[in-house]
Order: sequence, then structure tokens, then C-alpha cells
Amino acid sequence: MVDMSDFFQSIVGKVESVLGGDVQTLVKQQFQSLAQPQTIQTLLDRADQVGLGDKVRSWISQSGNVPATPDEIRSILGSDAVHALVEKTGLPADSVVTALVHFLPDAVDRHTPDGVLPTTDTTKSA
Repeated sequence: MVDMSDFFQSIVGKVESVLGGDVQTLVKQQFQSLAQPQTIQTLLDRADQVGLGDKVRSWISQSGNVPATPDEIRSILGSDAVHALVEKTGLPADSVVTALVHFLPDAVDRHTPDGVLPTTDTTKSA
């Protein structure tokens, strides 16, 4: 896949050999869920809480993406979200976080092409 690093492909290949099935599709679906409009806003809110809001805003803006470290990804997502991804993908936590270091900034950037958060319509018409 064009949008995933060789490192990530290597991890997925190793996990597939152990778990079988289409792990790559499962992992990609789980990571893509992090780039949905509501989730991007949640990521930004959480990043603001832990002092990393400017980093996530760089992923949203049209300027370059400021890279994140594994510890910063863990801080932004929180241990519950990392654990949930581990459970859903079957990957070790370190592998999930390392893959997210490569995937998440680019995914958020691609889902905010105009440099602004996508809007979600949460109102219902009567």
C-alpha cells in the first residue's frame, strides 16, 4: 500500500504469519478509524490536555506535519485507546504505537486537506 511505511508492512507480515487471516485489512481499518472527523477533534482535544495541541494542529494545517514520538502518541491517545487497538489488531503495544507514529500524522493530514477540521453534522432536523 502506498500510504503505509515498509516498517508497518513488515510488522503486519510478521503478525499475519502468526495469526493468519487478513490482519493487514483489520489493522488498516482500525487505524483509519482514528482519522474520522469526530475522532480528529477528540485527538486535538486530548492533545491540548497533554500539551501537544500544536503538534496535532500541524497535522491538520496545510504546513508540514511535525513528527510525534511514540511517547507523545501514547499521551495523545491514552492507554485505553492503545490497549483497544492492541486487542483489535493483535499487535504488541509497541508495534501499534510505532505504526501510529508513521501513520497518524499523515492520515490526519489527508483527512483535513483544506487545513481545517472537517465538520460533522450533529444536529437532527425536526
